[in-house]
Amino acid sequence: MQLKDKVVLITGGSDGIGKHICLKLASEGCRLAILGRNHDRLDAVATEALERGAAEVRSYSVDLTQSVALKAVTQVILSDFGAVDILINNAGVWHKAGPLDTIDADVLLTTVQTNLTAVMQLTRHLLPSLRARGEAAILNVVSKSGVVAQAGQSVYTATKYGVRGFTDVLKEDEAGTGVRVAGLYQSGTNTGMFAKAGEEVPNHIFTEPDDLADVVVFMLSRPPKLWMHDVRIEL
Repeated sequence: MQLKDKVVLITGGSDGIGKHICLKLASEGCRLAILGRNHDRLDAVATEALERGAAEVRSYSVDLTQSVALKAVTQVILSDFGAVDILINNAGVWHKAGPLDTIDADVLLTTVQTNLTAVMQLTRHLLPSLRARGEAAILNVVSKSGVVAQAGQSVYTATKYGVRGFTDVLKEDEAGTGVRVAGLYQSGTNTGMFAKAGEEVPNHIFTEPDDLADVVVFMLSRPPKLWMHDVRIEL
């Protein structure tokens, strides 16, 4: 796919992996719709994306766990841009690792709603627009935890296994349309996700988000006869 001037919607674009994806796509001349919760960080990413060469950038502050707000912001984006060519479901939260009964009930719900429910809802809202484009893509940034079961990650892993299954079925459902679907299964990444949950981990040994963003651009920019359905990144 030729990325220049394509409208790309990225969730979790205000920091971490999402921010770096936005900046890489900006260098490709994309038009960006960036979703996140922190208005100031969104504005900072939007400004830098324009400096990097984005054809257009708009940011939208929204809590993905609020289904009514998510539907409303999707309608605003479609009105602002006219259509969406690429959806990148990247936003995700982590819960501090431990046995299931040590995970706070509200954290459990937030993790499921952010990592899984919002992915399905946002994709559902955008599918008609994506199908109408003739050539479109959905890329779900899933995690190694969608493939490998690891102790202490019961809720997080459940959401990621869910996104993996959702991605695989979506491929089948959209096989006869112009919408191509892919999953990215990355290992630990050097972002602030763990720290936000109060988890101390050796971030410095993990994949750099800028390198991961390169992989995203490579996946999306393959020619029409070549599509990478699943990519796994290991340390």
